Amino acid sequence: MKEYLFSMEMETRDYECDIQGIVNNANYQHYLEATRHKWLQQEGHSFSQWHEKGLDMVVTEITMRYKVPLHGQEAFVSCFNLRREGARFVFEQDIYRKSDMKLCVAATVSTVAMVNGRLSRGDEVAEMFGKHLK
Repeated sequence: MKEYLFSMEMETRDYECDIQGIVNNANYQHYLEATRHKWLQQEGHSFSQWHEKGLDMVVTEITMRYKVPLHGQEAFVSCFNLRREGARFVFEQDIYRKSDMKLCVAATVSTVAMVNGRLSRGDEVAEMFGKHLK
């Protein structure tokens, strides 16, 4: 496994699985989002606090590559790195099955900052996360 800015362990739940007994593809987006939110909390911020101040981070694009499925009650590690591309903040996110550390999902999540409902260059966010941006 490569180095990441942030990683956390999670576990799938049986109700997230489809008839085949594997985690339904849509649930991976929830895992990715939960990872970004947990990191933000760890950094002393929250999306709800930002929203109250008129700052919102909006997902503009998600690309996901499914490699190996997860099953119910299976532990996994969700990780990401972060970079800035102009006004976009791009999260390179991976999910690994914990038992053998096989890559299950590789995702790219692009976000932009909105300030008081208007698209921003993202400098407000970059100030807070400058030390983490590549």
